[in-house]
Amino acid sequence: MTDQSLSEATTMTNKVKVACVQMHPRIGDKAANLANSIASIERAAKAGAQLVVLPELASTGYVFESREEVFSLAEEVPAGPTCQAWLQVAQRLGVTLVAGIAEREGDSLYNAAVVIGPTGYIGTFRKVHLWNAENLFFEPGNLGFPVFKTPLGRIGVAICYDIWFPETFRLAALKGADIVCVPTNWVPIPGQAPGREAMATVLAMAGAHCNSLFIACADRVGIERGQPFEGQSVIVGCTGWPVAGPASRDDEEILLAEVDLGEARRSRNWNAFNQVLRDRRTDVYDEMLGSKDAPGWY
Repeated sequence: MTDQSLSEATTMTNKVKVACVQMHPRIGDKAANLANSIASIERAAKAGAQLVVLPELASTGYVFESREEVFSLAEEVPAGPTCQAWLQVAQRLGVTLVAGIAEREGDSLYNAAVVIGPTGYIGTFRKVHLWNAENLFFEPGNLGFPVFKTPLGRIGVAICYDIWFPETFRLAALKGADIVCVPTNWVPIPGQAPGREAMATVLAMAGAHCNSLFIACADRVGIERGQPFEGQSVIVGCTGWPVAGPASRDDEEILLAEVDLGEARRSRNWNAFNQVLRDRRTDVYDEMLGSKDAPGWY
């Protein structure tokens, strides 16, 4: 590569307008949830969004009473009616969508997120770390931490409790992700003082900073079967500081931010000596943290 091409590579931009939809799914009301999600996607696209993130289990609600209830609401991916409707709206509006859904594969159930682009289905992420009663209903995710290559950039996905594990963001970065989209249903956690910011927003900021990643977290709001949710959706820049949000605790809203996804890779060089991924001591710990996924690149 010539000096000129190197200079051009460092000044090129990959600007993408990201939207996080903070909505209030109703438990079991798939028709209303789908209609709400499509209306929100349309509003985001009208505002210029190219990448839209919906909450965890956006199509079904979250607080299930039995495995039978989940099974009745879950769908095959991408053949189910919710995914098919999202495929149509993504194609019509020319957007890429990351959305939480209850997935059924045979007799197995997964807390999943579907990744859909203007030209069709891209892939699925299944929640790796299950929270609380989810363990009664869902199987742990078995697809690892894939990074999806799209025209907008390389997209990683995590769901809610996954971001409590630093390996989640680190593996995404090692596999070349520019941004990690996080459909989530944050709830108050033990030890959290009333009125304090959601711990998850702090974790997202730390993960973005430590790995030089953009992170887009779309949370839900409302109270469902007695369980309150935190709201506070946030889009975090690759230096670790929010570029949109945190959103309110109670209201449905759409966060928007235009980000340069190429900056995630450029910003990993912190100074003349340090690069946040290259400085890792792989003589001390495994390069891919024990993941069975093939190594990526950074």
